[in-house]
Amino acid sequence: MTDSPWLVVGLGNPGPRYAGNRHNVGQMVLDVLAARAGGRFARHGRAQALVAEGRLGALPGGAPGPRVVLAKPTTYMNTSGGPVSGLARYYDVGADRVVVVHDEVDIPFDTIKLKIGGGEGGHNGLRDVSKALGTRDYLRVRVGVGRPPGRMDTADYVLRDFSATERKDLPILVDDAADAVEMLLTEGLLAAQGRYHARV
Repeated sequence: MTDSPWLVVGLGNPGPRYAGNRHNVGQMVLDVLAARAGGRFARHGRAQALVAEGRLGALPGGAPGPRVVLAKPTTYMNTSGGPVSGLARYYDVGADRVVVVHDEVDIPFDTIKLKIGGGEGGHNGLRDVSKALGTRDYLRVRVGVGRPPGRMDTADYVLRDFSATERKDLPILVDDAADAVEMLLTEGLLAAQGRYHARV
């Protein structure tokens, strides 16, 4: 069982209308990971998701990195749980090997945080994943998108594209988040937290 896969899920909404939204940054990260793993997304036969399989990174000592199933649900954000739990069952992946990459308004843009378990912070996609998995104890890679300005509603804010200023730095943020996922899988949560939480 040492080579059982990780299930890495990028949350977002389907279709070109939402592709550049802050809410879809998780799926942007998955696109980078798929390119690194040499996988191509294709519709999964048993779950409402696009899936790519491969290996990510290298383990300490140079051994090939872990097997990964990269998934982008094709449902809307608020119903992400069904595809995640369906894929976890299909690939026989426990919640401790599920990683969800998602936007986070409670941390600044250009910031990445990692954790396992805890609350969902009002994130409906996470709430649905927790409900479907029957636990909150899965790994999260939280990609900071910052808080809405003024009195803008949070839901409106995350369903807007990144600002022109943010878009200049977005490729770096997405690449850093992909690095964080790789480090999480190859070196563990504490090592990844040590690197990314120490950054100012």
